[in-house]
Amino acid sequence: MRTMEFTIEDTEALKPGMEVKVTEGVLPSSYYYMIEHALGMSANFRQSERLKTRTAVVKELRETPRFHIAVLEFDE
Repeated sequence: MRTMEFTIEDTEALKPGMEVKVTEGVLPSSYYYMIEHALGMSANFRQSERLKTRTAVVKELRETPRFHIAVLEFDE
């Protein structure tokens, strides 16, 4: 299992245990992922860190002083 953190704004749209899909975005030297329908965005990842699957389960929602974070678990 692989977990990734996504910065989110709307904490009401996601619930723990919910299955979500992510899409991959391409930058000149890295990749990033968005929870479908623009609910959240990941950090940038190198080529060797790309996801192999595009479906995840929301494991945890937490709040920091600056952001809301969704922790997603991928089956890889």
